[in-house]
Amino acid sequence: MTAAEIYESVTNGGASDFAELVTVLNENKPWCLIGGLAVNCYVEPVYTVDVDLVVVAANLEQIGRELEAARFRVKRFEHLNAQRPGSKLNVQFTTDVRYQDFLARATEREVLSRRIPVANLEDIVRGKVWAWQDEQRRSTKRKKDELDLIRIGEAYPQLRPLMPPQVVEQL
Repeated sequence: MTAAEIYESVTNGGASDFAELVTVLNENKPWCLIGGLAVNCYVEPVYTVDVDLVVVAANLEQIGRELEAARFRVKRFEHLNAQRPGSKLNVQFTTDVRYQDFLARATEREVLSRRIPVANLEDIVRGKVWAWQDEQRRSTKRKKDELDLIRIGEAYPQLRPLMPPQVVEQL
């Protein structure tokens, strides 16, 4: 089985939902993958049902409408979330302006059998540090961010200077 087939099975359609999401996003470029699924492009992958994305802020409402037309349930908070009924794939679009610069530095990588723009590794580290430092996030999410930073720090020691000392001490 391919990674996409396994993911499809485990997430109840998540790979197909991801493919549909990519279609919508490619009609509203630029965009790029950030978060744990992006980390998996650079280090040994771990399972995640979250798809974290950054898009041009001005395109977010249009993307939301197109996802609704594609049968995604869209919820608007300080960010935008999308999910198809019955699917375990959770899509979250960040509205944090700090991520907008990631778009220009993204490169194409394969994710679930699709070539898509993925934030560069230095930007992923920056985003993970911001998420890890956000005390409003759930403790479990912050621990996952910490683990992602540790995984990156082990594989790419040259990036450790971008990480908080508390994370580097664990390496």
